[in-house]
Order: sequence, then structure tokens, then C-alpha cells
Amino acid sequence: MRASRHALLLVILLLFSFAAAAAEEAERPAVPTVIDRVVERAAITDADCAACHGVAGYAVPTGVHGDSVKRSLFVDPAEVRNSVHAALPCLACHADIERLPHGQGPFKKVDCVGCHRTLHRETPALVEQVNASRAMVGMAPVFTPEPTAVHREAGRYDASIHGQGRREDPAQRNADCRDCHGTHYVYPSGDWKAMSHRLNAPAVCGRCHEKQLALYQMSVHGAALKTPWKGDSATCNDCHSSHDIAPAKTMTTRRLITENCGACHTQALRSYFDTYHGQLAWLGGKEVAHCHDCHQPHDTPKVDAPLSKVNTANRLTTCRTCHKQADASFAAFAPHANTHDFARYPVMWLVGKGMVVLVVVVLLFFYLHSALWFRRERLERSKGPIHAPSLDRRHIRRFSWPLRLNHWLLALSVMTLVFTGMTAKYADSGWAVPVVEFLGNRPETFALIHRVAAVGFLLAVGGHAVAVLFNILVRQRGTFRWFGPESLLPRRKDWNDMVAQFRWFFDKGAAPCFDRWTYWKKFDYWAVFWGALVIGASGLVLWFPGFFAPVLPGWVFNVAMLAHGIEAFLAVTTLFVVHFFNNHFRPHKFPLDPVMFVGGVPVGEFKEERPKEYRRLVESGRLEERLMPAPSRRIRIVSHILGFCLIGLGLVLLILVLTGFLRSGL
Repeated sequence: MRASRHALLLVILLLFSFAAAAAEEAERPAVPTVIDRVVERAAITDADCAACHGVAGYAVPTGVHGDSVKRSLFVDPAEVRNSVHAALPCLACHADIERLPHGQGPFKKVDCVGCHRTLHRETPALVEQVNASRAMVGMAPVFTPEPTAVHREAGRYDASIHGQGRREDPAQRNADCRDCHGTHYVYPSGDWKAMSHRLNAPAVCGRCHEKQLALYQMSVHGAALKTPWKGDSATCNDCHSSHDIAPAKTMTTRRLITENCGACHTQALRSYFDTYHGQLAWLGGKEVAHCHDCHQPHDTPKVDAPLSKVNTANRLTTCRTCHKQADASFAAFAPHANTHDFARYPVMWLVGKGMVVLVVVVLLFFYLHSALWFRRERLERSKGPIHAPSLDRRHIRRFSWPLRLNHWLLALSVMTLVFTGMTAKYADSGWAVPVVEFLGNRPETFALIHRVAAVGFLLAVGGHAVAVLFNILVRQRGTFRWFGPESLLPRRKDWNDMVAQFRWFFDKGAAPCFDRWTYWKKFDYWAVFWGALVIGASGLVLWFPGFFAPVLPGWVFNVAMLAHGIEAFLAVTTLFVVHFFNNHFRPHKFPLDPVMFVGGVPVGEFKEERPKEYRRLVESGRLEERLMPAPSRRIRIVSHILGFCLIGLGLVLLILVLTGFLRSGL
């Protein structure tokens, strides 16, 4: 009975409570919500959107019935205020919402790229103001604002593989912006909460690239992320970049990944570009080793790890992937050898430093020689005619037609070698890749042309050497004077002439009396043989590695590559500067000396420049046999056209080489 009274009393109290609450609610003024009213677009505020989407747990069923899996539509306003889009209203992105409630859609996808491609540093109002100011001062009102970083990145994304349509649904991109950056909580990339933060890249990329993520987690890069106290490591976007994502096998991707590897492994990248592998790979070669061929692309182990392809125990197998005949000696080749580490690469260090000294000494001496000569001849030219007038229009024959033909073969082969070889040596310069792409984007063809030109060069030098020896040992046997005036071997008079020439430069004495061959002509002559020896020998070793590998240690290929490149640079900077000056650019010869094209020089000029040889010819009675008719006007015109073409081509090559040198050095 007592329990019944208590229960009745509790019911009465509850009824009174409900009645009081109802009365209080009735007294409140009615405030319509977005659910109770229609709000047009112009009046919609972020608060209106948050009335639904800002409620924790707000979701909609994905199926027909309410008990199906829910899709969350909750957007935390506090987190949005911390994102990079905090200043944007909801409708800036959701542009097709016309009223609230907006119903179930369907709605257009948010156009992130379209928005980012219109962003500029300058606002429309500022652009209008700048153009008005330009018009006031008489300038054309055509000011165009510069694109911002997000503008440029949007363009890169559009061109990337992620921005392309899927095979099964071209209207759907391979990866939308939200897949990598999220939707509402887009934090600055430096914020660890951002999906685009570099340390979050493996997890984000791995949602699509599961196999690559599994491999990466076993790599030296992935393992380092678990031990951050040991230092930084590479993540996906460090190697693949953020937006310049191209198909894996394209040249763009290979270059990009190679360059990005070098962002951390700076010295390794530089030494890689010093090898045939790196040079041809950067130019687009497909049959040469790239970084990932030897170091494995995603499951990259430590160099000394048992499974590493470059581990000492596995290196020969790795080399044989391309070089089928490689042996243990060949595998001693150091793909990242350099001239800075004496402890590891002593021969490279010695050869490198020695050849640099050679380049510096030769260029300093002959550039100084040319500068002093130019100054002295310019002074002489200002005093009157260069050569005394002569009534004798005949010429003295200096070079026979076989020698002139040999010179043409030598000149064309050398210029072809310079063009193709320096394109490879300075492959990472600004002009090398465009040149290769313009000529068909086939670097292997460049290599073939280089080798054909090398054969022509060696035939020109070797054929000339055979002809000279035949002339000395057979035709002039017993009469040729090895150190006589007709010989190109250096002799004491050359030293005396050089000393006298320098004295003349400084107006300390008379100009020397030269014979048939001057000391600078002999330098030009023997420099060709020196270059043929160094460049030719090293080139053959690099051309036929399979042949030389069994008999030469692997480090010889490193030295050959080094010597080949530096000697070629020395040849370019002496041939197209010193040789051109001595024969064409000095005031007494400018703008061109056609002797190598027409075969002879006027008698008056010859008498002034080679007085000793002239007297000797007169005294021996051989002058008449050396005389030849003056070349016709047509021959002179043709010879000047050909000469200017060769000189112009040489100067263009010189500029390209110097551009590469200023970027990458020797």
C-alpha cells in the first residue's frame, strides 16, 4: 500500500514537470531554423551551413534504409578555421547551392583546380589601378599579374598522370585534389596534421599504391621514418614530387626522379653525371643505367645490405644485367667515383688534378699570348698598311690539295665530335636536352654519330701520320733533316723565336724572322696528336668496354671518362680560341686567312711573314716551283663563305661549351 502511494506521487510530480516545461516553451518566441524556412543563396551564411553540418555525428545513410552504413557530413567549424581556406565562405567552393535546405543533390564536384588557376598575387582592383597608372604616363595598359605558386601547381597537376582521366571513366581523374589534400581540413603542408605533409605522404599515397607502400616500408628510406632521431629520410613526394607526376616509364619521370635523388645525394648525382650512364640517361637514353636500376626503386636497401644490388657480392650480377660479358675486374668500375676523395679514388684524384693543372697552364699561357699579340698588331696596324704593296699577283703554294682535304676532314670530324660529345658531357645544361629533342630525341643516335666522327678524326690524324712518315722514310730517305727548317719537330730556334716574339710584344726588340714553321704552328700541330692520343685511347676504352674489361681493372674506365672529357674541353678552348686567333682573328689576318682553302698566300705577304723561307727558296732556285696562279674571284668568294661557316660554327660550339662549363665545371 505504501509503495503504491509513492508511485502515484512520482507520477504526479512528473506530470507537473512536463506541464511547467510546456508552459515555458509556449512563452518563448518562435525562431525558425533552416529546416523550417527557405534561405536563398544571397542570404546563406556559414552559420546556416553549420546548423546541420556543424552538428557532431551528422550523417546520412548510404543505402535506401536508415540502418545502412552512414556517410558522415560533419564539418568541424573549429578545424576549418585552422585550414588554409579559413577565409573562404562555404559557397565559394560549393558554387551550385542555390538555397537551404538544398535537398539531396546531385551536386557538382568542387573545382579546386579551376579556382587555383585564377589566383594571382594582385587583386582585380589592383590590376585595374596599375593599368590606369600606366595609361596616365603613356604606357600601354596591358599589365598582367604574375601567377602564384598555387596557380603554377594547378597547371602541373592538370598535366600530370593524377590529373588525367581514368581508363574506365575518363570523366573521373586518377586522383582528385581531395585524395591527397583532404576536403575541409586542408592545412598548410608544413603542418604535421596536413595530408600533404611529407611525413604523411607514404600513408596517403599508399591508399592507392599499396604494393609500392609495402616495398617502401622495407626500404632504408621507409625504415628511417621510424627512427627520426637518426636524421631525415626521403618520402614519396621527395622522389616523385608533389604535382609533376608522370607515368613511370616516361623520360620526364626518369629525369625528375634522378634530379630528386640528387637533392639529397648531391655528390652522388654529380659523379653520376660524370659517367656515360648519367649523361646518356639524362638525354633520354633508355638502354643505360638509371638510379633505380642499381639501387632499386621502392625497396631501396642500404648499400652494404645482403639484398642490395650494389653490394660487393651482388655487383657483378647487377653489371651483367646490361654488360653480359662483364667479369670481376669490370665490376671494379666505380659508378660514383670523383676527383675529390683521394682516400677512395687516388688515381682519379691524381689524374684529375694533373689535367686541371694542364688546362690552366695551357690556357693562361696562350690566352695571354693572344692578348699581347692582339695589342701589338693593333698598334702596328694603326701606323699604316699591314703589308707593303706588291706588283706580283702570284701566290706561293703552302698546302697541297691532299693536305687541304685532310684539314677539311679533320675540321668537320672535330666539330661533330665537339657537338655530340659536349652535349653528353654537359647533359644537364640548359641547351643539351632541347638540342637532343629537336633532333629526334634519340641520344643513342647521337652516340652513333659521335663514334662515326671519331673514326673520321682518327683516320685524318692517322692517315696524315702515315703520309708524313712515308715522305720522310721513303721519298726523302737520307736527305730529310729531322731538326731542319722543313721539320715540324721543336728545335732551339723555336724557343728563341718565342722569346723574341714576347720582347716584340712589349716593344723591347724587333719581331723575329720566321722560317717555314713558327712555334705556334708547331704547337697547333702537335696538340692534334696529343689530343688524338688521349681522347682516342680513352674513347676506344669507353667504346669497347667488353673487349678491354678482361685485361684492364674497372677503375681504368673511370680514368678514361675523366681524361676524355677534360682533354676534349681543352681542345675546344684552344682550337676555337687560340687557333682561330692565330690564323684568323689577329689584326693582320682578320677576318679570315683563306690559305687552307685556296692553298697559297700572295708572294708579298709570304715574303714579309716568312723571310727566311723566302730567301732559302730563292737561293736554292726552288721558288718558281712553289709559285701558283692567284685564285679566281669565284674561288675566293667560295673559300670565304666556307671559312666563315666553319668559324661561325666553331664559335657557337664554344659558347655552348662555356655555358655548360660555367654550370658544371670540368
